[in-house]
Amino acid sequence: MFSSDVPEAYKTMVKDKLSQRLDYLEKHFKSNDHLLGKAFSVADAYMFTVLNWTKFVDIDIAKWPSVSAYLGRVAARQAVQAALKAEGLAK
Repeated sequence: MFSSDVPEAYKTMVKDKLSQRLDYLEKHFKSNDHLLGKAFSVADAYMFTVLNWTKFVDIDIAKWPSVSAYLGRVAARQAVQAALKAEGLAK
């Protein structure tokens, strides 16, 4: 997905599959604050990273409002802000 050498047909197929996964997460986050329920876990740290990659492959997650809200909750964490700043990904 990140390489210009990847054929567009393949990217389309992957985006369609990813859309199905985001549909699943949308349902999950309608009733859960985090992947494992109410508590933040290492799984959330990784999911935050992976979901942020959508910005680099032209996938707008706005059509999944619960997923977007989840990203906002995780991004608002002080440790996440510090990590993003340390990596040069936030001001």
